[in-house]
Amino acid sequence: MPDFMRFTPAVGRLLMVAVFFFAGIGKLAAPAATKTYIATGLPYPDLAYWLAVAVELGVAALFLLGFQTRLTAAVLALFSIATALAFHHNLGDQTQIVNFLKNFAIAGGFLQAVAFGGGACSLDALVAKRSR
Repeated sequence: MPDFMRFTPAVGRLLMVAVFFFAGIGKLAAPAATKTYIATGLPYPDLAYWLAVAVELGVAALFLLGFQTRLTAAVLALFSIATALAFHHNLGDQTQIVNFLKNFAIAGGFLQAVAFGGGACSLDALVAKRSR
């Protein structure tokens, strides 16, 4: 395998979580509007808001670093599917279909990370190397 390929999973992790960082920062910038929107699809909008911020910023940051990559990827995959089902289920609206499918595609990418881990440039690899 060429040397540059060792960086591919890290670049992939960055590309996958960029949307989560953007969304999480947006939620922090407009909590009232976000909670109002959440209330259209889920009960307990305050709890759902903080859970979404924690996942989109905290879990996504851990995934980006490659820490507990398989676990964080599984959480992000489930979050992506849950978001699609809760907020993008109006399949009569083409924009909603696109967002629904986008969330499922993102979940598919996270499932690849569940299967293959964080790669050579991850905290998981560093921890494994040090424990040998």
